[in-house]
Amino acid sequence: MDILLAAVNAKYIHTNLAVYSLKAYCQEFSQRISLREYTINQEKDQILKDIYHRAPRVLCFSCYIWNISYVKELIRDIHKILPDTVIWTGGPEVSYDAENFLREMPEVFGVMLGEGEETFRNLVKYYVNSGLEDGPALSTVPGICFRDKESLVNTGFPEVLDMDRLIFPYEDLSLFAHKILYYESSRGCPFSCSYCLSSVDKKLRFKSLELVKKELEIFLERKVPQVKFVDRTFNCRESHALEIWQYIKEHDNGVTNFHFEIGADLLTQKEIELIRTMRPGLIQLEIGVQSTNEKTLREIRRYAPFEKIAANVLAVNEGGNIHQHLDLIAGLPWEDYESFRKSFNEVYALSPNQLQLGFLKVLKGSYMHEKAQDYGCLYKDREPYEVLGTRWLSYQDIIRLKSVEEMTEIYYNSGQFSHTIQAAVQEFPEPFSFYEALGKFYEEKGYDTLSHSRIRRYEILLEFLETAGSSCLEFYRQLMVYDLYARENMKTRPSWAPERKAYKDKIQAFYEREKEGPRYLSGYREYSSRQMEKMTHLEIFSWNVAEGKKEEGIYPVLFDYQKRSPLTWDAAAFLVEL
Repeated sequence: MDILLAAVNAKYIHTNLAVYSLKAYCQEFSQRISLREYTINQEKDQILKDIYHRAPRVLCFSCYIWNISYVKELIRDIHKILPDTVIWTGGPEVSYDAENFLREMPEVFGVMLGEGEETFRNLVKYYVNSGLEDGPALSTVPGICFRDKESLVNTGFPEVLDMDRLIFPYEDLSLFAHKILYYESSRGCPFSCSYCLSSVDKKLRFKSLELVKKELEIFLERKVPQVKFVDRTFNCRESHALEIWQYIKEHDNGVTNFHFEIGADLLTQKEIELIRTMRPGLIQLEIGVQSTNEKTLREIRRYAPFEKIAANVLAVNEGGNIHQHLDLIAGLPWEDYESFRKSFNEVYALSPNQLQLGFLKVLKGSYMHEKAQDYGCLYKDREPYEVLGTRWLSYQDIIRLKSVEEMTEIYYNSGQFSHTIQAAVQEFPEPFSFYEALGKFYEEKGYDTLSHSRIRRYEILLEFLETAGSSCLEFYRQLMVYDLYARENMKTRPSWAPERKAYKDKIQAFYEREKEGPRYLSGYREYSSRQMEKMTHLEIFSWNVAEGKKEEGIYPVLFDYQKRSPLTWDAAAFLVEL
């Protein structure tokens, strides 16, 4: 083996688009290049052993904010056991500070800068044709920084590629079962957000639509579960977005989900009308709101009026078919604790499927990195370079926001408590106050340091609501039972669930009637009434929890697990007659 491309991913389900694209671009040298994907959750010894047995002449690592320390440790040990292997790195975590990285890491011979396909191809040519001699020919390769005797040579960032020159990166899709696949139809970003490295590359360019359609057809034919577009702002060119979305809609295979990062403020009426006609679950949208504070948005050079974002998010929501994931960033300039509270509440009011509360990462090469001192921005020396405090936000405030983030992740983003949370939030002045108080309760009880089962999370929430003085705990108990059975046909009932013995005969009679003449359960003809009862669940509520109303009575709810919402994964639920 001559050259090994090594990727260290955050999770097993991820794939590294970069290394696959580099290898695909070098088709004429395909026999000389190997590729391996690892994860940061693996024991380093396993990776060391694998690379040692492969003994590459040249080893190339893809470096990102989530793996750089892990990769550095690997490189130091690999250099000891394979001292003759030449090590190169590339990726955003080394591209913008290459010379300092090489000074810190004497084990690394060189860094590929920026876009890598053409640079890597030139390096492969060099090593295939010239062996391992580090002669002057390397200095003619654009896009590298490398060691030349006692000095460092930097040939500068390369010219950007015509996107149509790229080769489809996935040679054999059968190798990617149960993994998320990544795809790009454009590179660069037209915007200048100060915290983002994408703003450094102003050379926005697109793949031709015919090529995009040809490549999407491959995913659709193979019924790949999920494809994530990595375009920084997918809909920055309306004609491009419309044609791709139209193609995806017309060629929907009923399985594949496509994920897009978009600018919600850029959505046009045509785009909204089109995506509202798609199959639920066909596409999902990730939208970076970051803040609703106008002064903050101006300072970070993000010119996206929240009013327009909100109007378009709500317009998409009306279709009931699109999963929307909205992001906020804590630690931005001019945003203090109360300002962030306001941002949180305003975004929460849009009812996104997920609300991600992130914390500012001060990335090397970004404008935010240059302005950090002006903002009084303190951040971690080690990746992910996360904010520790600013002129407007103390570390104590950040600790409080971390607690809100965790509670939001557990109780909102998980989707496992949706009906309960929808009601519970209304008992507080605003949503942020609910998550803030819940987080404080976890800390006071010492629950924040422990690992909890899903059932235990419900019990803690019930305990919190009781402590908070809720006047209707039985209503919440039943909401929790509803949430549990909406997700799972549980064989062991939670301790707070009411007894069903009084309704045993009526439940059995219901399923016998359904077997004779289905009224609610279609698709169960080949099963007996007993089997139908086991495959579904009929719960008798004494409160109208299905509609979230504090109305007492008898409310039988049937959960059909063969029919689930592709947006929430909840089972279909029906109020039925016993």
